[in-house]
Amino acid sequence: MRKIIGLLICCITLTFTGYRAQAQEDLNWLKHAKKTAVHQLKKAAEVYHPGMNPRSINPDGTVRLAPQEDWTTGFFPGSLWFGYELSGDNQLGKDARKFTLALDSLKDYTHTHDLGFMIYCSFGNGYRLTKDKAYLPTLQLGAAHLYGRYNKTVGAIRSWDFGHWEFPVIIDNMMNLDFLFWAADHFKKPEYADAAVQHSMTTLKNHFRADNSSYHVISYDTLSGRAIQKETHQGLTHESAWARGQAWGLYGYTMAFKETGNKVFLNHAIAIAKFIMEHPNVDKDKIPYWDYDIHNGGERAPRDASAAAVIASALIDLAKFTDNPSYFSYAEDMLKSLSSPAYLAAEDDNAYFILKHSVGAFLYNSEIDTPLNYADYYYLEALLRYADAKNIDLKTLN
Repeated sequence: MRKIIGLLICCITLTFTGYRAQAQEDLNWLKHAKKTAVHQLKKAAEVYHPGMNPRSINPDGTVRLAPQEDWTTGFFPGSLWFGYELSGDNQLGKDARKFTLALDSLKDYTHTHDLGFMIYCSFGNGYRLTKDKAYLPTLQLGAAHLYGRYNKTVGAIRSWDFGHWEFPVIIDNMMNLDFLFWAADHFKKPEYADAAVQHSMTTLKNHFRADNSSYHVISYDTLSGRAIQKETHQGLTHESAWARGQAWGLYGYTMAFKETGNKVFLNHAIAIAKFIMEHPNVDKDKIPYWDYDIHNGGERAPRDASAAAVIASALIDLAKFTDNPSYFSYAEDMLKSLSSPAYLAAEDDNAYFILKHSVGAFLYNSEIDTPLNYADYYYLEALLRYADAKNIDLKTLN
């Protein structure tokens, strides 16, 4: 009898040890991702200079830098803030503050909807993590300028001040609503939230096709508010599903539900997720080509890690709001792919960017199969959301 009991105890102990080892093994990819990201960010902060932030790598191997007015300028400081958040490394916190405050002149910038990307990703994360009031003036003025681009007749925020369109609104603009929702609450400006809600409704009405894929650009008539053109600026064709555009839409409507509790937005996020997750042109690693209407590989079909990072981050939140584990599982698979050697840079390589293989604007021969600073930003955000959902303390994960 004692032998039997001893054997049972031994089996239970071995089983428990096996489960614990398996759980430990399952986090190796996350440990490696954190270690690589922190290393790359610290090196990048040493090499690059505040006010001229790393954006991508040019075909000749030089780094493309983003000046203050560039739409991507807020992502590198934002990544530093995320690096500080996931590691607790005080040097990263100091670097994040330095690179953020160097963008202070953005408080006077009015010529784009990208103020959310430029200001909220940098100053917004700085304030969220430190509550330092030094970040508030730029946040306050930036939100006011973003709201100033809202047209009540159209029911949307103007995206661009260039091009042949009368009043262009791009799907990317859904991302900048996060800034308005936050500012509405923090600065007691309910009209900001009203504009963000109406923009979401207008975009839902006009940007999406029957299969829940989205157009990139809609131009509106400012007298009637009617949609008069439906086009692309970065996708394969006017009727194709540009991958990052689908990612922006998924993230934007998941966020809009989080901020409002409006089930219309949640249902629409679910519909976009279905389009993405069930699309036949996605390969096993779940990293999309730069446009979902491309499926044959080759030179015209590089992957877009930036779209994958945005999708993964959005799906983790969508899983939380729906209690649907398939969203989390899909996001986890994407993050493991992005954290593999196929996409995650080796330390000291890749000009200190974290991810490889993103696409900016393929049809303009711009930033093709290159690192992109916003791919890094949303990848880090997705890792933080993943760890939070799994109750993993990234600061102690080594």
